[in-house]
Amino acid sequence: MRVLGVDPGLTRCGLGVVEGGIGQPVRMIAVGVVRTPVADDPAERLFSLQTEIDEWMERYEPDSVAVERVFAKANIKGIMGTAQASAIPMLAAARRGLPLALHTPSEVKAAVTGNGRADKAQVTAMVTRILKLDTAPKPADAADALAIAICHVWRGGAQDRIAAAVAKQRAATGARG
Repeated sequence: MRVLGVDPGLTRCGLGVVEGGIGQPVRMIAVGVVRTPVADDPAERLFSLQTEIDEWMERYEPDSVAVERVFAKANIKGIMGTAQASAIPMLAAARRGLPLALHTPSEVKAAVTGNGRADKAQVTAMVTRILKLDTAPKPADAADALAIAICHVWRGGAQDRIAAAVAKQRAATGARG
């Protein structure tokens, strides 16, 4: 299974593609960060993000998309940009008919470190170890995107198979009716 993991953000959006399966090693295919200038209009920033994610979808052809679930922080302005940015990969997955999963930060941390309260340094260290990388992915948004993708490979595979089976059954029922 090939997964595009997205750590959403309007200023920095982490993207990571991994491939693997349950009981198989996970390997990194690509990692990067999309940056948009704070001074630009929000609509332009979202458009830039959409363009880049669409290019990643075309280039890496993921089987599913995993996005970090947005959670409320004290900074309302910051959370709005993150929420808006998280919609972009969700829409990209829907346009392509790909399974989409949202994973909470604590779920991702627990999956890759064994501790749902791990800090960014611990997540980065484990991502580096799991993927057998020579150097740690930087900035943290890149490592987080890979962690989200790894989490989905390890925890989301069953969810994807269930969603695919439900969709197949709906299509078959609709075809008969």
